[in-house]
Amino acid sequence: MAKLYYRYGAMGSSKSANAIMVQYNYQERGQKALMVKPRIDTRDGARIVASRSGLSTECIYMEELDMEKVPEYDCIIVDEAQFLSREQVEMLARIADDLNVPVICYGLRTDFQGNLFEGSQWLLARADSIEEIKTVCWCGKKATCNARLQNGRVIKSGEQILLGGNESYVALCRRHWREGNTGRDGQTQS
Repeated sequence: MAKLYYRYGAMGSSKSANAIMVQYNYQERGQKALMVKPRIDTRDGARIVASRSGLSTECIYMEELDMEKVPEYDCIIVDEAQFLSREQVEMLARIADDLNVPVICYGLRTDFQGNLFEGSQWLLARADSIEEIKTVCWCGKKATCNARLQNGRVIKSGEQILLGGNESYVALCRRHWREGNTGRDGQTQS
């Protein structure tokens, strides 16, 4: 029986690198794994999933996923799954349940304000398996929060979705996220 997996972590926890490696492992064994991402994710370019470590692979957009072609694959891998809609998460659950194709989703749990994304909320509610991909704060404690940076300082207001990388976000432990402390020159929240 196939499962719907949700593997989440803070920014910089190697989620995309993990997704690309899972796809590689399937391909190395002669199996077909389809990489998918939501169309809203344009950070790495059209139809590309890339990690900060330099790994990249081609993908299709979630909005292009054809249910009739899904059985041709041994696995569906979804990067940036926090950007999925409830309907898309329900579709992925049907792929696992009805088509018996495993679906492995990678994404953030919460945004820079500590709120769940729509995709994360429904993956946490529907996934058969939920796993945390861990990373660390500058202090060495487990980082669970995504801090948005503006001019090097933590901000806690703005639109939920702002695509960016290391220049825009840093993973912090809850205490340092709450304090707005990035560990850089003692800067705190503005």
